[in-house]
Amino acid sequence: MLYNRSIHYKGWRILKLTMKAEKVMEREIETTPIEPLSPMSHMLSSPNFFIVITFGFKTRCNRSAFVDGINNTLINAPRFSSKMEINYKKKGEPVWIPVKLRVDDHIIVPDLEYSNIQNPDQFVEDYTSNIANIPMDMSKPLWEFHLLNMKTSKAESLAIVKIHHSIGDGMSLMSLLLACSRKISDPDALVSNTTATKKPADSMAWWLFVGFWFMIRVTFTTIVEFSKLMLTVCFLEDTKNPLMGNPSDGFQSWKVVHRIISFEDVKLIKDTMNMKVNDVLLGMTQAGLSRYLSSKYDGSTAEKKKILEKLRVRGAVAINLRPATKIEDLADMMAKGSKCRWGNFIGTVIFPLWVKSEKDPLEYIRRAKATMDRKKISLEAFFFYGIIKFTLKFFGGKAVEAFGKRIFGHTSLAFSNVKGPDEEISFFHHPISYIAGSALVGAQALNIHFISYVDKIVINLAVDTTTIQDPNRLCDDMVEALEIIKSATQGEIFHKTEV
Repeated sequence: MLYNRSIHYKGWRILKLTMKAEKVMEREIETTPIEPLSPMSHMLSSPNFFIVITFGFKTRCNRSAFVDGINNTLINAPRFSSKMEINYKKKGEPVWIPVKLRVDDHIIVPDLEYSNIQNPDQFVEDYTSNIANIPMDMSKPLWEFHLLNMKTSKAESLAIVKIHHSIGDGMSLMSLLLACSRKISDPDALVSNTTATKKPADSMAWWLFVGFWFMIRVTFTTIVEFSKLMLTVCFLEDTKNPLMGNPSDGFQSWKVVHRIISFEDVKLIKDTMNMKVNDVLLGMTQAGLSRYLSSKYDGSTAEKKKILEKLRVRGAVAINLRPATKIEDLADMMAKGSKCRWGNFIGTVIFPLWVKSEKDPLEYIRRAKATMDRKKISLEAFFFYGIIKFTLKFFGGKAVEAFGKRIFGHTSLAFSNVKGPDEEISFFHHPISYIAGSALVGAQALNIHFISYVDKIVINLAVDTTTIQDPNRLCDDMVEALEIIKSATQGEIFHKTEV
C-alpha cells in the first residue's frame, strides 16, 4: 500500500485505489474487537522484551501432538490469537487486534544433523541464546515453539518456547501451562493449584489490636520503601560493579544458562530456619553473588571485604499482585471462550542485596528474610503498579517506557521466582522432565529466575555477555553457595539435637 503511493509515475488512478483500500482497512479494523494493553504490558511492549521457556521431555517430540494441542487450547486464549498494533489509528496507542492464524506457522522444527552434534547440552544452550538475541516479529501473534528431537543429559527432547512479555507475566504463563497440562497419574485430570489456609482462632479483641498495630507498621514501612523507590527513579543508582550493565550503549548480547538443584535441599533449609522458599532462594542468590563479585576484585581477602562493603547492589524483584487464578477457569477460557482475568498484573520492589563477605553462610538467608519481610508489609509493589497506571493515563506510553528504563537502568539485576507443579505432568501428551525459563527485560545485564517442578528447582540466568563474560561461573557460584548453606544448616540441626 505505501509502496504503491511512493511510485509517483504510476499515476493518480493508482493513488486513488490505494486511498480507497486504506479506508476499507480502517473500517475493517474499526469493526474488529480490540483490547488495549494493560499498564504493565505497555511498559513491556518493546520487541526485545520476551520470555524464553525450555521444556525438557521424557519422550521424543511429536509435532502433530503440539499442533493439535495448541489448536484446542492456547489459540483460544485471546492474546495468543492477537497481534499487537503499536500505533493504532496513528495515535501511538498499542492494542491487541484478533487475527486469523495458522498454528503451523508458529511451530519451528529446525533441520539439524543430530548425529554431528558432539555436545548436545552446549548446542541447546547456544540455540536458546541465539533465539534470545532475535527481536520478536511484531507482525504476527507474539509466540513460537521450537521443537528439538535431541537427547541431552537431562531430557529425551525439548520444546523451546518464545513468548512476548506483553502477553503475560511468569505466574500467568505458568498457570496457562498447567491449564494445558494433565496429571501423569490421571491423564484426564487437571493439575490442582489450590492451597489450604488456616483460619485464626484467637479472640476478636486480640485481632483488632493486632490489626491496628499492623496498619501502623504498613503505613510507616510503605512511606519509607516508596521514598526509596522514587529516589531510585530520580537519581539513586547502584554502585558501578561487574554485574551492572550500561543501558546507554543500547546493545545487549544475551546468553541463557541454567542449572538444576534439588528442591529437597531448599526445603531442608526452609524448614530448619523457619523461612519461605523465596527467602532461601534470595539468600542463596546473595551468597552466590558475593562469591562471584569477590573473585572479580584484586587484593587480599581483607581488601576484597572492604570493597564489597562499599557496594550498593540492588535487584528489581517481581511481585505477583493477582489472587490465585483457578486452573479450571483458565481451562474453561480456552475450551469455552469464557472470561478470565489473565495477563501482566505484577509490581516491582527494589531489593537491596546483602553482598558481603560473611563467615556464617546462614547470615545471607537471615538477611534475605528480614528484607523480604519488610517488603511484604509495605505496599511498594502496588504503588509501583499504580504509578505505571497513572503515568500511562495522563502522560502516555513514552513516559511509561522512560519510567521503566529508570528503574531497570539504576539497579543491577532482575529477580523472580515462579512456583511450578508439585506433581509430574504431561504437556500435550509429553511427560515433562524439567522446566527452565528466562525473561529478557530491561537494561540490566543480569536476570535471575527460579522455576520449580516436582523435586527440582531450575536456576535460570540470562546475562549480557558484554558485561558478564562468564555466566556459567556465576551459575556455579550460586549452586556452590547453596551447598555451603545446606552444610551450615545441617550443622544447626546437629547442634539443636545435641542441646
